[in-house]
Order: sequence, then structure tokens, then C-alpha cells
Amino acid sequence: MNFFAIFLGYVVQMYYICTTVFYNQILNNMATVNAFVRVSKKGIDKGFVRFRLRDGRDLQLFYASNIEVNPFNWDKKRQEIKAKVVISAEERLRVNNGVANLKTIISEIYNNAKDEGNLTSKWLEIEVDKRLNPEKYQPKEEKKTFSDLFDEFLSKRKLSAMRLLGFKVVIRALMRFELYIRETRWSSFVLSFETMSPALLHDFEDFLRNEHLFAEKYPSIYEAIPECRPPKPRGQNTINGIFAKIRTFFIWANDAKLTENNPFKNYKIEECVYGTPYYITIEERNKLYNTDLSKKPKLETQRDIFVFQCLIGCRVSDLYRFTKQNVINGAIEYIASKTKDGNPVTVRVPLNKIANEILKKYANYEGKKLFPYILSQDYNEAIKEIFTIAKLNRPVVTLDPLTRESSIRPLNIIASSQLARRCFVGNLYKQVKDPNLVGALSGHKEGSKAFARYREIDEQMKKELVKMLE
Repeated sequence: MNFFAIFLGYVVQMYYICTTVFYNQILNNMATVNAFVRVSKKGIDKGFVRFRLRDGRDLQLFYASNIEVNPFNWDKKRQEIKAKVVISAEERLRVNNGVANLKTIISEIYNNAKDEGNLTSKWLEIEVDKRLNPEKYQPKEEKKTFSDLFDEFLSKRKLSAMRLLGFKVVIRALMRFELYIRETRWSSFVLSFETMSPALLHDFEDFLRNEHLFAEKYPSIYEAIPECRPPKPRGQNTINGIFAKIRTFFIWANDAKLTENNPFKNYKIEECVYGTPYYITIEERNKLYNTDLSKKPKLETQRDIFVFQCLIGCRVSDLYRFTKQNVINGAIEYIASKTKDGNPVTVRVPLNKIANEILKKYANYEGKKLFPYILSQDYNEAIKEIFTIAKLNRPVVTLDPLTRESSIRPLNIIASSQLARRCFVGNLYKQVKDPNLVGALSGHKEGSKAFARYREIDEQMKKELVKMLE
């Protein structure tokens, strides 16, 4: 009996020893997180809760929180505010919930990374901060530049190809102006909604007027933001067009709440000034059409295209878009590219005898377009050469776009594709004297201010009008 009791006692003792060792091994292999408050001196009534993470005997990580408590209210054993301390329910929840939440966060962070090794208290501090303040670690969106915003503006507008090219010329000029300011006055200057002011617009106007002088003086600017050709002197009308486009950009930015600044409130764009419209007469057009160019077939083709344009009055941008599908029931039908995005209206121009002759002449042309077009710049050069051969060189009074003074120049020197549109509008208006009726054929909007640049109220028309009073 005594032997059995001794043996039973021995078994119980060994079980206790084994279970204790096993339990301690488990504890040593488990990470624990404890919260404590430590102050440097006695009597201090404020301290911050700190955390200690232990994993076995070899690893200890510390984290200092911003949870502030009175050390005398802290229960070391329970790791929370003492149960019998008189304190508001809100304060008790703030501390106790904050401590419990951080314990969970620290445990999760460590358990997800404990196999990585080289873990430090600094690492733990950063990882906890990532969990508590994730917005600090989000990749910061780079601030859009003035050029970026201008591109965004263009992407959200429906613009014809020609209008889009015009706007892109403007932004390139603005970017060169930015580099010019850095080069000459302010090395850290950045063009933005905030820096754009009426005074800066005046500086930009001076820059545009004199840019042709800067290409050689500041070559790096034009290497960074080149143009297809060197800058030429700009007239006031051209500058006004550039500023009108910038004003449109600011109106969009104001509407989109991107800025409240609008420098054009105190900056007035000048009115464009145009000389007396000039155009070729029907007789001159026919002389051009009947000029023998058989020895110069390429010029003959461009002459035919020009005469065809004189007979339908379209813009050259629309002319170059025409295919055989635009010929419908004895007429040319198209939507003018300049107005298609606002209030698109189909323009229908019946074809007369000469227009049909030209179409028949090129009926076997296999290209996708209506005619064998060339580059618009080459087209304008060809027109000048054709006028010279046809001896259409009468003197014409024009307004110099740079000086705004009148000058007399030969017709063959100033001839271009725009003269075809003027021929159409000017000669029709001379016959019917109704701008809306002519505009319906030329693609002008009703009441268009631009219409006046294509027709002239000559002396004969004035006499006819006065006779109506008799």
C-alpha cells in the first residue's frame, strides 16, 4: 500500500513536471503583447501607454503610443484603467479600447512578418503607423502642370483637327514663354493658374510680338519646345486669336472649379482689324480656268481644284475632306468642320456646269479623296504660280497684318486658297445682297461677324440701293 502511494505520488510529480515544461515551451514560442505605463519621476500625473512584444527569450520589441493616461489610474495587472477609479465613461473607453486595439494590431503585424527576421522596434513603429495612418503612405499624385491641364482641357472639348492644331500652337508658345521668363528674369518661375495675371498677359503679348527675335538668342528654348518652322513676326490679329484661345481655357478652368482666378477680367483683348475685302471676279476666275496648263499637268490639277473651290465656297479644311460620297444628287453636301461641334448644319451647294466638268475630268481618279490633293502649304504656292502664269497680277490694296497700314500688292503674290472662298461669297453677295442666303451656301453661321471679311459693298451696289429710294 505504501509502495503504491509512493509510486502514485511519483507519477503525479512527473506529470506535473512534464506539463509545466511543455506549457513553458509553448509560452516561450508564443508572442505576447503587454501594455504598461512608465514615468521618469514620481508624482507625474501624465504618461503614455507603451507596449512590449515578447517572443521567447530572445526577442523584445517596443512601441510607444500616444494614448495618454494618469499613471495612478493604471491597473498594471489588467493593463487598463482601474475599475474603481472615478473617471468619465468616454475617457475609460478611449484608453481601454485604444490599448486593446493596439495589442491586436501589434500582434497581427508581428505574426505576418515574424519569419522575415531582422525585426526592430523602429520597424514596428513604422508598421503600426501604416495601419493607423494609411493615407500618409499612399503614393502622392503629382500636381498637374499648366501644360497637363491644357491637354486635359483639349481632351474634353470636341474640336476639329484644324482647331486642335491651333490650340496646340498656343500651348507650345506658352511653354516657351515660361522658359523665356526663367532664362531672363526668374529662374524658378512656373506658369500656373496662380501666376497668370493681367501683367503677365501683357508680358506674354510682348513675347509673342518679338518671339521671332529670340530664336537665335535663346536656342535652348526652341530645342526644348520646337516648331516645324522658325517663328515669324506676328500681327495683332494673330495675337488676338491666341489670347481668345487662352481665355476659352480659363473659362473652362473656372467652370470646372480648377481655379477662381481669371486674369481676363482685367485684361481686354483688342478688336481684330481687317482691310477692305478683295476677291477675284467671275471673269478672272474663268480666265484662270481657261489658261492652258497642259505642259504643267500638276499645276493644271491644282488649278482645277482651286476653281472648283471657287464654285462651292468651302474652307480648304473641308475641301480636303471631300470624297466622292460628298457628291449627292447634283450637289456637294458636307458639314462645315468649323461649326460641326456646336450646331452642325448640312451645307448643300448645287454644282454648276464648270463644277460638273471638273468632276467629270477626275471621275477616274482612284484615290480615296475627291481630287488628288497636295499639302495645303504647297497648294497655296501652286495657286500663286498659276495666277502668275495667267497674268492675274492686278494691284490690290491690303492691310499689312504687322503694321496695320495699307499697302498695294500684286494679286498673284497674295493669292491663296482663301481667295477661292472669297470669290464665291463676294460674287454671290454682289448678286443677291442677302448675307443669310449666301451664308447658307458658304457654311457661315447666321449673323456671322466673319462673313463681312468675305464680301465688299462696292460702289455699284451702293448706287443700286440708293435707286430703291426713287
